[in-house]
Amino acid sequence: MTDQPIGAVEAGGTKFVLAVADAAGRIIDRTRIDTRTPDVTFPEMAAFFAAHGPLAGIGIASFGPIDINPASPAYGTFTTTPKPGWSGARFHDALAHLGAPLLIETDVNGAALGEWLSGAGQGCETLAYTTIGTGIGAGVLHRGAARGGISHLEAGHIRPVRDPVRDPFAGRCPYHGDCLEGLASGPAIIDRWGAPLDEAARTDPDAIPLIASYLADLAVSLVLLHMPDRLIFGGGVMKTPGLLESLRHQTELRLAGYVSHPRLDPGLATYIAAPALGDDAGITGAIALGQQASRQRGD
Repeated sequence: MTDQPIGAVEAGGTKFVLAVADAAGRIIDRTRIDTRTPDVTFPEMAAFFAAHGPLAGIGIASFGPIDINPASPAYGTFTTTPKPGWSGARFHDALAHLGAPLLIETDVNGAALGEWLSGAGQGCETLAYTTIGTGIGAGVLHRGAARGGISHLEAGHIRPVRDPVRDPFAGRCPYHGDCLEGLASGPAIIDRWGAPLDEAARTDPDAIPLIASYLADLAVSLVLLHMPDRLIFGGGVMKTPGLLESLRHQTELRLAGYVSHPRLDPGLATYIAAPALGDDAGITGAIALGQQASRQRGD
């Protein structure tokens, strides 16, 4: 690894967080820009990094779907994302002129890596990180490496059980309607109640339990499919008071004592956790990806 600084991008559906760190990972400068169309957002991103001189590597933790296979000719390209205007956009087209190697992961895998290194995921052999915000996604790490297959995981598009009497909202996902993202993401909550979840709960006492029920379906699926040491749930929606507690309660009810392990403590108070790094989980992981990119160039 050289002494040149590291670039990092946490690319979300609402905002891009950009940072430059020293070789040890300490942040030198950071900024936030709004996520608009690629022709506006990408030049702002590139200008920020260009102002900090040559970079040893750039790590990117991005929303998707996005091609994260380094062997693919479309590496770093957005594919079927529902974000208008972003399908076909490619990070390399915006950053290649800087001459730094890029390492690209999903936003949830990046946040999971940050928490695994220095947050609530420390000491976990297998860690699942889920974000509930503009979109919904989950990443699973095993010994610090992201698990996937022909592409990254798309847990946000699993269909939970929806009772149309309890919840007549048909969902907003343009592909699946009432998948998790279509029912429980921040935009879906606003579509359903006309307000964020904390405000909706003031007039509808079932608002928080309803959203928690959908998230509990996902939590149980993550447990049964991956048996992680811990589940971390982050993102803007998860900051709603009472949501994490309801999620723990409903997950425990759904598991019904079937999975017995010391990690699954009574009430799941430590098993289902908030991110210890808060909003910095993603950018912390992106810096680590930038460090990896720098080391690969030196190999």
